[in-house]
Amino acid sequence: MAFCVSQSLEDVKDTSEVEKPLKVALICGGPSAERGISLNSARSVLDHLQAEDVEVDCYYMDQQLRAYAISPSQMYCNTPSDFDFKLHSLAQCFTSQADFLRRLKSSVDIVFPVIHGKFGEDGGLQELLESAGIPFVGTGSSAARCAFDKYEAAKELSRHGFVTIPSFLIDSPEIDKAALVEWFKANDLNPSSDRVVVKPAKSGSSIGVTVAHGLDEVIRDAETLLKEGIDDRIVVEVFLQGCTEFTVIILDTGSGEQVQPVALLPTEVELLHGDGQSIGEKIFNYRRKYLPTRQVSYHTPPRFPVQTIQSIRSGASKLFTLLNLRDFARVDGWLLPPSSSFNKSNDFLVVFSDVNLVSGMEQTSFLFQQAAQVGLSHRDVLRLVLNRARTRYPSLSNFPQVGLHGVDGSPQTSKRKVYVLFGGGSSERQVSLMSGTNVWLNLRGCKDLDVSPFVLAPQSRGESPESRSIWALPYACVLRHTVEEVVDGCLEALDPRFSAVSGSLKAQVMSELSSSGSKVDYNVGSGVPTKLSMSEWIQHAKDDDAIVFIAVHGDIGENGILQEMLEAKRIPFTGSGVKASRICMDKAVTGHTISPLSSNGVYSAKRVVYKTAELLHDCGDNSQLWLSLQDKLEDSSICVKPAADGCSTGVARLCCARDLTVYLTALKEKLPRLLPGSLGKPHGIIELPATIPDSLIFEPFIQTDDILVCEESQIAWEGKHRWVEITAGVIGKKGAMHALHPSITLKESGDILSLEEKFQGGTGVNLTPPPPLICSEEAVRSCRERIELVANTLQLEGFARIDAFMNVDTGEVIVIEVNTVPGMTPSTVLIHQVLAETTPLFPREFFRAVVDLGSKR
Repeated sequence: MAFCVSQSLEDVKDTSEVEKPLKVALICGGPSAERGISLNSARSVLDHLQAEDVEVDCYYMDQQLRAYAISPSQMYCNTPSDFDFKLHSLAQCFTSQADFLRRLKSSVDIVFPVIHGKFGEDGGLQELLESAGIPFVGTGSSAARCAFDKYEAAKELSRHGFVTIPSFLIDSPEIDKAALVEWFKANDLNPSSDRVVVKPAKSGSSIGVTVAHGLDEVIRDAETLLKEGIDDRIVVEVFLQGCTEFTVIILDTGSGEQVQPVALLPTEVELLHGDGQSIGEKIFNYRRKYLPTRQVSYHTPPRFPVQTIQSIRSGASKLFTLLNLRDFARVDGWLLPPSSSFNKSNDFLVVFSDVNLVSGMEQTSFLFQQAAQVGLSHRDVLRLVLNRARTRYPSLSNFPQVGLHGVDGSPQTSKRKVYVLFGGGSSERQVSLMSGTNVWLNLRGCKDLDVSPFVLAPQSRGESPESRSIWALPYACVLRHTVEEVVDGCLEALDPRFSAVSGSLKAQVMSELSSSGSKVDYNVGSGVPTKLSMSEWIQHAKDDDAIVFIAVHGDIGENGILQEMLEAKRIPFTGSGVKASRICMDKAVTGHTISPLSSNGVYSAKRVVYKTAELLHDCGDNSQLWLSLQDKLEDSSICVKPAADGCSTGVARLCCARDLTVYLTALKEKLPRLLPGSLGKPHGIIELPATIPDSLIFEPFIQTDDILVCEESQIAWEGKHRWVEITAGVIGKKGAMHALHPSITLKESGDILSLEEKFQGGTGVNLTPPPPLICSEEAVRSCRERIELVANTLQLEGFARIDAFMNVDTGEVIVIEVNTVPGMTPSTVLIHQVLAETTPLFPREFFRAVVDLGSKR
């Protein structure tokens, strides 16, 4: 490898003061549809728990509950499909569960389960560990069985005086329609039309949850869930019209068998308009939970009366005790306004609806959001949970309490300052937030760096680059799902009325946590957001002798404007310079620049560029335009994309004039997305640009063969067209860029790679490096050489990503686009590639290497 860092992952661990680290087994995966979220959670836990006094071993359980010992590097595959594909070659499979338990018994001190849903939260894994006498974090098997079943948990809570949502249980394929009709009538519902919620009794992440209108739709949705095997118990609940959803984390601060629950500050879940549905019918579904979207906004603490917030906290803590929960949990519920359809009283009514025994632990999950509000970093809260569980087992009494200090402590003046900038106003801004958050959290683990997060606010009309707003962010303000939410959170934090209320609530929670005896110093709780102009921010960077880590996708982060302003002040920054950024921002200009490389086997797709305004002037009948495009591009299938956008935004395959009309009409009407089935060929959700792009590019759709993964991770590929779509990272100094192993990405939702497949764990397979069945080592080597040629011709530096089509026989490439600020999310393919190198780089090392390259520019 042409570029490497001086230290390996093992080298950066300081073990001088630790005689024997606590060995933790992280178990993820599982059989449920939440496996992708489990992998995201486990990766986050690994990032923040692994340290000099805690050693983490990783294990994975597939859908058949076969257990595997996996390397930490495999944890950074982004999907369950990736895991399954690579298991046979990279992981050790245990011959039986007994064999797996023997390994755990002999090699680890405690298990940290991170399996969501079935087996992970229903008591299955817990019972297995209990049978072998293996210590573990979380609730025991008996309590888990009751708490995880929504119907049984509600019955138990009702028995203890809690108000619960009226529900009906379907536990047989033969649905008792008469009984269901009676239930409708008993709750003043019209069996023909009134809305109810249908959901699995034993599932999470809102998987399988629907809103049904009347008896017929209830039966249809319930039969679908039963038939698909999502659950064998289906709950029908009254639809709570006009109510507000909330969720709250509870930490058990007791010791041994003594439970002392402390509820953190709840989060209000606000569902917004944006997808054509009325606000009343929306549910907090899987996509809204795990993809950045403006359809949902979070408020911590909630915008409820203080007395109501305290009622939620006290009720959640009581629930935690009554259901015999342990260590930590998340409880979801509803706040019913006075005199509503289900609440006839004159006061707000709190109703708890779901218990989550293994709360999501992705980087911006509710666990970390709410912990940060009271001064706890990711590292702190995970260690509090681990310390609590450890006190329950006499076998771990010799281990000292794992420390809550160190990397996350107060910044030292001797540290090199790094400013991480993310956000912006492009359609890629939410992915930018994910990238910047991931970079910031990883670099915080470098003991010689002082890393500060900043968000670039969306641009206001007529605002110059120099006057654009940048917010300096406290820890808690970063952990949001959208840029707009971050900015709103900053404004909220500066509101004197809000800060007074939230400050009082935070102080109370901190006091309750401290009374447990835990050594908590709340080192991320101080500070308020500060608003700066771009000019002021650049001057601060200059005064601090900081290096700027650019994580702004699109916008001024990739068009050269930010780079030019930083260069003018001689401020070092990551990534490519002004000229390369400007060239690569426009796909048409990129293609023109590399066109002389055709003699070297590097090609650019034939392109036609139109001003969008011309196309939208009259987009009623596009027959002539379609014929013209086919003639100019010499193809009957055409790919359309914005000239200066990324992250698959607005990228679609068009096969006829009707498709072109549908696409242009959606842009003209400023629709947020095209839903599956909108176009002629199968596709997933196509996110559209936030603003109408200046220009659109049309190019031939390069036909590739489907690559299928069969049983035992075997690949089926016809190889008829001999071209595959790849993405390849490059890293190094200008003129000497090194190409990483390219990845072939299998698309599951259609011809165009969707937002989920790029950035959300749960879908797709990345073949890194390309397997010999598809292309030879010689073809891959030739491809990498050509990718390096492209990178050096474009004068890229630092790091970047090049998307292309590769000929599997010759290694020739057709360049699609070049990203000078590539995705840096926890599930980005770039991490797979640096981990596949001869000298692998883990995320923290990789981002540190990028910082070092920027420092030497």
